[in-house]
Amino acid sequence: MPLHILIILVVGGIGLIALLTYMFGLSKPLRFDSDAVVRAAWLRQFPEYEVSAIHIAPDKSAALIETATGPGIVFALGADSCAHRLEGAEIRDTPGGLRILFHDFAAPRLDVALDPAARARWQQILSERP
Repeated sequence: MPLHILIILVVGGIGLIALLTYMFGLSKPLRFDSDAVVRAAWLRQFPEYEVSAIHIAPDKSAALIETATGPGIVFALGADSCAHRLEGAEIRDTPGGLRILFHDFAAPRLDVALDPAARARWQQILSERP
C-alpha cells in the first residue's frame, strides 16, 4: 500500500475514534455527584480504611475523606478517579482553594477549587489530622 494512502487511513481512523469518543460522552471528566460514588472510588483503592465522613468540593471534582487513621482525598483524573492518603502531604492556601503536595512523583500536586466556607471546613479537618 502506498505510504500516502496509509497515512490518510491512519489519521482518518484516529480522527474517527476521537469523534466517536466525544459523541458518546466517553470523554467527560468524572464528577462526584454523591457520597456513594466517592465511597466506591475510595474503597476501590483503600478497602482496608473505612470511611467515616465525606466532604465533596463545590465543583465536584474532588472529595475529602475522613477515616479513623487520618484524612485522604479522592479526585477526578480524567474519566476515572484517584485516591491518596494525606499522610505526609503539605497543604497550602491558594487564591482559589487549596494546593495539596503529595511528595509522590506520580501525583506531585493537586489544586482543589474551594469557596471560602468549604476551604475553612477542609482546613479545620486537615489541621486535626493525626
